[in-house]
Amino acid sequence: HEPYRRQRQMCIRDRFIFSMKKLLFLISLWLCVTTADAQQNERELYSVAFYNLENLFDTIHDAGKNDLEFLPSGSYAWTAEKYEAKLKNLAKVLSEVSRDRVPEGPAVIGIAEAENNRVLTDLVSQPAISNYKFVHYEGPDKRGIDCALLYDPEQFTVTNSKLVLSTPFEGDTVHLTRGFLIVDGQMAGERVCFIVNHWPSRGAKSPVRVHAAKQVRALTDSLMRTDKKLKLKLIVMGDMNDDPMDESMATLGARKYAKQVKKGEFYNPWWETLEDKGVGTLLYRGKWNLFDQIVVSRPLLKAKKGLKYDHNEVFIREYLFQQDGKYKGSPLRTHGGRVWLNGYSDHLPTIIYLKK
Repeated sequence: HEPYRRQRQMCIRDRFIFSMKKLLFLISLWLCVTTADAQQNERELYSVAFYNLENLFDTIHDAGKNDLEFLPSGSYAWTAEKYEAKLKNLAKVLSEVSRDRVPEGPAVIGIAEAENNRVLTDLVSQPAISNYKFVHYEGPDKRGIDCALLYDPEQFTVTNSKLVLSTPFEGDTVHLTRGFLIVDGQMAGERVCFIVNHWPSRGAKSPVRVHAAKQVRALTDSLMRTDKKLKLKLIVMGDMNDDPMDESMATLGARKYAKQVKKGEFYNPWWETLEDKGVGTLLYRGKWNLFDQIVVSRPLLKAKKGLKYDHNEVFIREYLFQQDGKYKGSPLRTHGGRVWLNGYSDHLPTIIYLKK
């Protein structure tokens, strides 16, 4: 019976060792999951950005659109090499925005002046920002430039989106603005809604942009009513082609100071940035403007839990500016006149930070 007894003891020992290994594996797995959850819970800061890409056109003509300047045969001699350089330059900027404070980068980036789905696909295929997806609808702009929303699926989940077309101001179809892109979703475990804008240029007079602001205000009022507790965290962003203190932004209900913001209105931190600090996002005839604004609804100011507005900044890096010549100190754009500068954009990106 001695061999049988030894064999039995060995079986018992092996089962014990197997059970201990299984237990240790489960404990290790639990510790990994718990640590990951703790790290996620410890994360406090999220970022949202906006960037006017300045004429992100491909080299192919889109039927019905006035994009002829941005063809190889056009006035900008827009070749595949220049297009690829533009994509690489923009990806560099977008890959660095807010990363010094939020290593994950922005959860959401609103953009203006993208020609079509193809250029957006090419943009998010750049290795530096390949984690981003996008929401885009083809709009009515005569040149073909649209708004879009880039988002990191690890930080923001899209639940609904649509493009609301604008109505002309007193029959003025020349300065008809691009549509208003609405994207609703989940961020940091709660509902957050975005509206991306690109209002009519300064070629149009102020009432045209005021008309755009009235339409967006009607949309924001409608969206806020969908939240029974009137606590919708809503962010309106875009190239407004107006400064924070202009009539159009007042019409939207965007206030300079947080204490001024009433129900249904917005806080506009860029007012202080431009007026009190002298920091803008584009330079025209020696004067800084700040058209690239991100404004937040009252619930993002008053939140007792979840996401709450923390602070804002214009993204400034030395390489984004011309270093010499007549336009030294201006944002380094893609072209100066018809001369290719191999730059980035005539606008600087803007960022807001949300604390959880």
